[in-house]
Amino acid sequence: MTMVHPPLSPAARRTRIGGVVLRDFAALRRSPIRMFEIVFWPTIELLVWGFVTFFLQSQRVPFVAAFLLGAVLLWQVLQKASNEISIAFLEDIWSRNLLNVQVSPLSTVEYVIGLIVFSFGKVLFAITVMAGLSLAFYGFGVTSFGAGLVPFMALLLVMGWSLGLVGISAVLRFGENAQVIAWSLVFVVQPLAGIFYPVEVLPAPLQAVASFLPATHVFTGMRTVLNGGAVPWESLAWAAALDAVYLVATLGLFGWALRYARMRGKLSRFGE
Repeated sequence: MTMVHPPLSPAARRTRIGGVVLRDFAALRRSPIRMFEIVFWPTIELLVWGFVTFFLQSQRVPFVAAFLLGAVLLWQVLQKASNEISIAFLEDIWSRNLLNVQVSPLSTVEYVIGLIVFSFGKVLFAITVMAGLSLAFYGFGVTSFGAGLVPFMALLLVMGWSLGLVGISAVLRFGENAQVIAWSLVFVVQPLAGIFYPVEVLPAPLQAVASFLPATHVFTGMRTVLNGGAVPWESLAWAAALDAVYLVATLGLFGWALRYARMRGKLSRFGE
């Protein structure tokens, strides 16, 4: 006999969130190309920057290899966290399943949590593969980040999810032509976050903008740790506060964009 939980009970919510994750996993499992893509591009980027590092070392450039490899690994956390949540949403559009999702008992918050949980699994898998390759090919292990590893990754994950929600909101508001925003928004942030260089090289106005990006504090902290310094916890606390503000704001933006799409009847026209 199947147990029926009250619709608003925690067990029922977990079941609905699990349904979103299971649906996305089923779509991924039926697409070998998509499964391959999870690790293909991150691996290519790791190899390219690894060879660049070897070249710089051969030319006696005063540069620490760990800085580049650490930046590549953490950058992939941010990039894939943003892109994977966007892709999970776009999958519902491409498969013409978005309307079905919206007429189900699934709430907006449950749907977003499901997207986040699934994207987290894909990010974790990709980073695990990259970390193994980085250690095998270049002798660089993620343990080099020390105590900062968990907060570094957590802060970048939350920022990536916020960027992904902005991209999804753009698609809901402006239609499928706005998919490019979902794909490329994280790359707009890249030059400002000081991923491969200190933010001090930026013009003063851009440095002010960069100070309000959580990723800036993460990558600055990464270089501090890899240079033998202590984890800048105060700076990371500021990044965490920014992450919390951005996540709440983007959740509100997503909710507004979804209501807008519903009122204008756009959900039924996606995928046409």
